[in-house]
Formats: sequence, C-alpha cells, structure tokens
Amino acid sequence: MAERRRSWAEPFKIKMVELLKTTTPEARRHAIEQAGWNTFLLRSEDVYIDLLTDSGVSAMSDRQWAGMMRGDEAYAGSANFYHLRDTVEEIYSYRHTVPTHQGRGAEHLVSKLLIKPGDFVPGNMYFTTTRLHQELAGGAFVDVIIDNAHDPADPHPFKGNIDLEKLEALRARVGAERIPYVSLATAVNMAGGQPVSMANLRALRAWCDEHGIPIVHDMTRVAENAFFIQQREAGYRDRQVRDIVHEICALTEIATMSAKKDALVNIGGFLAMNDPDLYRRACDLVVVYEGLHTYGGLAGRDMEAMAIGIRESVDDNHIRARVGQVEYLGALLDRAGVPIVKPVGGHAVFLDARRILPHIPQHQFPAQALAAAIYLDSGVRSMERGAVSAGRDKETGENYMPSLELVRLTIPRRVYTQAHMDVVAESVIEVAGNAGQILGLRFAYEPEQLRFFLGRFEPVSPA
Repeated sequence: MAERRRSWAEPFKIKMVELLKTTTPEARRHAIEQAGWNTFLLRSEDVYIDLLTDSGVSAMSDRQWAGMMRGDEAYAGSANFYHLRDTVEEIYSYRHTVPTHQGRGAEHLVSKLLIKPGDFVPGNMYFTTTRLHQELAGGAFVDVIIDNAHDPADPHPFKGNIDLEKLEALRARVGAERIPYVSLATAVNMAGGQPVSMANLRALRAWCDEHGIPIVHDMTRVAENAFFIQQREAGYRDRQVRDIVHEICALTEIATMSAKKDALVNIGGFLAMNDPDLYRRACDLVVVYEGLHTYGGLAGRDMEAMAIGIRESVDDNHIRARVGQVEYLGALLDRAGVPIVKPVGGHAVFLDARRILPHIPQHQFPAQALAAAIYLDSGVRSMERGAVSAGRDKETGENYMPSLELVRLTIPRRVYTQAHMDVVAESVIEVAGNAGQILGLRFAYEPEQLRFFLGRFEPVSPA
C-alpha cells in the first residue's frame, strides 16, 4: 500500500496579531500614482498584503523578544556580541565575526578590503547592492552562473550552480591575480531563489584551492539552500538542515550575511571569516563605517535576537514550513497557467513578466508595470526584478537587458497564513488574465544608483 502524503502545519501558534487595512480601488489608484508607479514608494498603510521583500519583515519568536530584554548596551564588549560570535562559529563554522547594521554593510567592508581597481569578481548572478559595492571598489562583476539559470522554465534542480568552465575561461583571460575572490550566493535571489548543490560547491572549492582564490559566501538564505540540498541531492535526505548549513559554510572562508532574512530579525548582519589577519583589518575598517567591532552599528538587544534567530532558522520544522508556504503559492499559480520561474525557490515566487506581458517591450519595463498592476487589483505589494533593477552599463549608458524579467512575490517568514496566499494567487491570476490592458512604463525620475528603490515612472500611451 502506497504511503499517504500527510499535511504539515506551521510549527508555531499565533500569540499576537497586527491588524490589516483593506483598501478601495480608488484609493489604490491614487496611492500608486503618488508613488510614481513604484511599489517601493508606497506607504505601508496603503498595502494589504506586503510581499515586497522578506528582508527585516519576519515575525520574531517569543524567545527572541525575551532575548531583547537581555540587551547589554555597553559601547564596548557587549555580552550579546560574544553570544552572537559563538553562535556564528557553532552554526556556520566561521571563527571571527564583525557585526554590521545589515548585509550591505558587510558587502561594503569586504569589497574595500579585498578588491583593487581593475579586478574582476566572478559570481553566480549579480545582486544589486553586491555588484554596486564591487564596482565602487574598482572591480567588475562577471556572471559565471550556469546557463540554465537564465531560463525561467528550465527545471534544473540547482540553477544557482557556478559554471566552472566560465570561471576557468575568466582566469585564463585575466589571470588569477586579478580575481580577488569568487562571490558565491546560496539560494540565488536574482535567479528566483535557486540553490547551489553541494557537489558544485565542492568542485568550486577544489578549483579555488588550485588557484589560491578565496570564496566569499553570500549566506543570506543559506538555510533555504540547505533544505533544497536535503530534498534534492543524493546522500542528504537523512541529514538535518543544521548539519548541511555547517557543511556549506565550512567549504568557504569568508561570508557576508544579511540577518534580516534567514536569521529572522528586523535589522542586522555581519561579516565573518576564518583568517585572523583579515579579521584584524575588518575590525579597523568597521570602526570607520559602522561602529566598534563589538557592535557594528547594532544595539546589543538586536545582536541577541540575531543569535537566537540563527538557531531557530536551521530547525528542520521551521524551514520545511517556510519553504512549504512558498511552494504552496507557486503551485496555485502554476496550476492556473501563470508563467513562473521553476523550480519554485525558497523565499519567493517569481512571475515571468515577459511571458505574461509579451506586448510590452523590455525597455518599457514589463516587470515594473506588472507589479503596479497587481497592487492596483488587490493591494498586494510585490517588486520588480528585471531591467529596472539591472541598471545601466557605466561605459555605454545603455540599459542592461537581463534575460530574466521578473516580479518577485516575496513571502516574509512566520507572518502570513495560507489564506493570504490564496488571496495573492487569485489577484495574480486575475491580472494575468487581463494582461492586455496593462501599459508599459518609462522613467519620470531615474536615480544614478540602485534606481529600483527611488525611481519614478509614468505610463506609456499605446501607439
């Protein structure tokens, strides 16, 4: 007799709720026009279900809130720093930790410490702030992710993998001395939350050892990546997520972390490493930009909540429910025929805006237009991940036109119920069914850097 699949439920119960406000179509139209058709510029009070990001918006546990009451707010040598440091070493393997206010603080430090003008930084697809810090330090990002990652419909189970042939071709062209490190993201955000396999990471480790090049691990969503290894890679089905996370991290020597994602806190991050000399240099630099090396711009209570959240994030029951909710939404949309990135990633469902809006050319930003249309329909806030996020080529001034033109429905951890996901799915299905009515957009105001945050748009009238 075949084993019956049993349902799972969230591994928590609700102790406190935040009341939501529903909005009218007229109010939403006014709000999105005032925001310049940019969902980042909407006021939170005008949003019904907020899927803009999973960064800093997760629900903390009672243990985390209790821990915040134990905040040691000493300027130097906070007890919470030492708890965080020891937790990072135990769970993630890195021996030295420098707190930062969030992940981009760590990206800034590592870029200034390791990159020289004229360097090339290979990585498995760019991330916006990561690439900008690399460029500001004088480096040039080079994408070495496998080709499968650029095809939303490709079912490859590990689309975050690095293509070692592309990496070797870069080394042969510029020399190992001009590659300060390989930038490795686990659960690659811009590819749709796609994971890296342990086999690929081991092969990368061997290549880096051969050429004396370190790996800088963007470990923002490492627990989600570990879950996919557990579920998809041979030999890991009976391993705990916590052990897989440790194995991933132990194959790298430096890491940047935005704790606002996996680690379940509202603010915070860190730069971690094994090299004591690099740690000393990082401590010297963090004082300039973030704060003393034992607080790095954070309150003691925030470091305590982070240490507790790290342990909760690698619990198998937590991560199964977290990814399960994302997969639930993805399955609803897939069954309805809405084009999405497959396989569904760990933190978000990514809509394929090019296929949903084939009548809008990419230079009129179909993903931005689709995100605005979803908000207009239901008050659900999502975000663009396409040409707007990609920015412009500094040499030519032309827009980058990435192969992936996506809208990200990003699910905060421990915040929404499955009923909220039903509402989101119904809205997306409705909008996709009436996609022909959506107009393209053009910039009304374009910032020089990271334009997806503050850019303003206006609809393009049909010809």
